[in-house]
Amino acid sequence: MESRNTHLAVGMFVILGIVAMLFLGLRAANTSAVTTGETYKIFAKFDNIGGLKERSPVKVGGVVVGRVSAISLDGAYYEPLVEMTISKRYSEFSDTSSVSILTSGLLGEQYIGLNPGFIDDTVEMLGDGDFIYDTKSALVLEDLIGQFLFGQGND
Repeated sequence: MESRNTHLAVGMFVILGIVAMLFLGLRAANTSAVTTGETYKIFAKFDNIGGLKERSPVKVGGVVVGRVSAISLDGAYYEPLVEMTISKRYSEFSDTSSVSILTSGLLGEQYIGLNPGFIDDTVEMLGDGDFIYDTKSALVLEDLIGQFLFGQGND
């Protein structure tokens, strides 16, 4: 009888361990509730998106306001088109806003930095389906190293 109780206790411990690991895995995946309420979509075209991925955060001053919802190629020149889902709580971005692809740390994940533009009587607010035209592409580390190595002799 003691062996059966021991087996049940070990089984419960293993199940709790699996549930705890699943919980930690979901928390580490950064599935925040920023885009679970009402949202709107905005778009931006870049020359190079580097290592940007879907579900990457969209941040304003370090605060997550949305997520990258889709990445595709657009137009005859196959420009990367990034679709961003922004929470309606942050709906006061003007059409003079700009976006940049930034990196967390030296070799960290890439995210989109949204820089709010100025607001006055002549500018409109971004709405669902609008484009941001002022974009800055990702800095690719390999390109920078190549420029440094091969640009040294050109004084």
